[in-house]
This record gives sequence, C-alpha cells and structure tokens, in this order.
Amino acid sequence: MEHVRWLVDPTNLTTEIGIKNPVLLTAFTGWNDAGDAASTAVRTLVTSTSARAVAEIDPEIFTDFATVRPHVRLDTQHNREIIWPTVGVWAASLPGTDVVLMLGPEPALRWRLFSEQIVDLAQAFGATMVLTLGALLADVPHTRPTHIVATASDDLLNERFDLERPSYEGPTGIVGVVQHAMGRAGIPTASLWAAVPGYAAQVPSPRAAIALIERACSMMGTPSPTSALSGEVVRYDQQLAALVDDDEDLSTYVRRLEAMADEMADEISQPGIDDTDPERLAAEVEQFLRDRDPNS
Repeated sequence: MEHVRWLVDPTNLTTEIGIKNPVLLTAFTGWNDAGDAASTAVRTLVTSTSARAVAEIDPEIFTDFATVRPHVRLDTQHNREIIWPTVGVWAASLPGTDVVLMLGPEPALRWRLFSEQIVDLAQAFGATMVLTLGALLADVPHTRPTHIVATASDDLLNERFDLERPSYEGPTGIVGVVQHAMGRAGIPTASLWAAVPGYAAQVPSPRAAIALIERACSMMGTPSPTSALSGEVVRYDQQLAALVDDDEDLSTYVRRLEAMADEMADEISQPGIDDTDPERLAAEVEQFLRDRDPNS
C-alpha cells in the first residue's frame, strides 16, 4: 500500500474505526459512470451514513491531470488551495453490516499497480466481499424502472444472490481490472451495472443511482438510504420530459423504447418466467464497452 495515505492509524483498524469484516463498495467517475449514476450512488452512501474518511490513494502516478484536472479553491483567508482528484476511502457501520466506500476518478496510468492498492486495502480491512458499481448507456426509456446487470465470477456469490457469471470478452475499464485483481487475491467480488438511457447521456441520473444503491444494499443486508435523491428524481423526470417533448423524433423513439420495455415486462411476468433478462442486459454492456473502445 505504498500509494495509500492513511487518515487513521492502520495498525488496528477494527479498534480505530469500529468496523469489522466490511463489504468494500467501489465506483469510479469517467468511463464507467454513465449519467454519473455509480459515483452518485457511492457519494450518497457516504453522505447519508455519515461515513468517516479513513484513507485516500495518492493520485500523482495514476492520474493524467491534463484530463482530470485539479481544482483551485479560496479558503476563508482568500488563500489559494489546490484540490487534487484523489480516490477517497470512507468507512461506516450500517444496520446489518459494516461498509468501506471508495470513490474517485478512473486512473489513466498504471492500472495494475492501482488495483494492487485496492486489493491491499480490502485485505487490510478484512473485507468479506467487494461490490463494484458502474453505469452504461443503453436503449432503455427513462420512464421505466432501471435495469441492473449483476454478475460475479464467484459461484457462491452467484448462488447466494442469484447473479450471472460474466461472459463478456473485449475492452474493459478499471472496474473490470479491479474485479480481476480481487479474484486473483481470492476476495469474492460482484459487479453491478445500471442501464442509463442513451439519449440522456449528459444528464445525471438519480434513478439509476437509486437502483444501484437499492441492489447493493439488498446484497449487503442493510436498508437503502435513498430519500436524499427523491427530489433529484422529480427534477430529472421534468428535465427529460421537456427534452423529449421538444423533439418529435426523440419522442417517437422513447415511445418505441417504452413499448419494448412493456412487452418485456409482460413476458417476464408470466408464470415460470424469471424476472430478469440477463442475456439482453449483458449484451447491452458488451455493446456499450465496445462502442467506447477508441481502438475498435
């Protein structure tokens, strides 16, 4: 953990921060974060649970600061301060589980070394499970429930939480690299991806963030603190309704997506039909990743 800066005494974390055998929940801004859904989910968990900052990963050797720029801020004495884009780590004790939350920009450099820092953190905290959050652009309407793609390579997690084994091959982001590193370290890891409407790519999606929080909290066995996002959902719906109403072609496209979503909902509501469509959603993930590969 040579690039981890501890904000607490790391020699006895259980005593120092009062957590034991936590779940490690991670998200990264940028490539893996359509509609800011994954980052909003973790940020909401940090603020709503009064999580304590416990560590950060030094960004110096992992970040291209020409792409992810630091911010300048004036303090109360009007002195200039540089805020660097670090990956932060917080800890909280929730009803039913302890959790370590990690959030920051996707690194541009040295992904294997970066992933080693996260594996070392998970081991230092004694994490029993790692959940990585992401969000993808897909052909889905904003007026229907958010689809979540949930996968794991660990057979026990798949059986326990009714997940799917990933079959994707192709370009990946830091989420995929971290998952691989955790698997090699023997730490059970699952990935949750929210499907965000492709026509609303530039609009932050609180709906998708809520869906990720609810699924993650369900797996962790703790209530979902989503009330802070309820007002954001109203504004999001109003913003997209105005966007669609102003564009006849987009309006037609959204109605078609709604019809497709309703048809799928009718099919899966029939007796004997599972309430998910993992193959379709996995295909959306695969296409999303391929479309965003600059070398494809």
